[in-house]
Amino acid sequence: QVQLVESGGGVVQAGGSLRLSCAASGSIFSINAMGWYRQAPGKQRELVAVITGGGATRYVDSVKGRFTISGDNVKKMVYLQMNSLKPEDTAVYYCRVWGMNDYWGQGTQVTVSS
Repeated sequence: QVQLVESGGGVVQAGGSLRLSCAASGSIFSINAMGWYRQAPGKQRELVAVITGGGATRYVDSVKGRFTISGDNVKKMVYLQMNSLKPEDTAVYYCRVWGMNDYWGQGTQVTVSS
């Protein structure tokens, strides 16, 4: 059974940093990409960043220059370094892995106070 577990969320002041981690356990074959989504209260879940198996990355415009995604397909880990955090970054952050099937983590809360 595949399980994704996020960690690293918390409460931080505006301008601060957090590093999210996502660890995958179980058999995941042919990882095509790994990514991070977030969902703020009353809003739709949005894709924040994605990294392909080849290392290409994409970011939503609102986090470009502030967030960095990295991953290790062998270790089945994906990370999100978040710098210069803003109150509008407050959300539950979810990791997702695209393989032969799609897998989601349970989410970790990030709260940025002004």
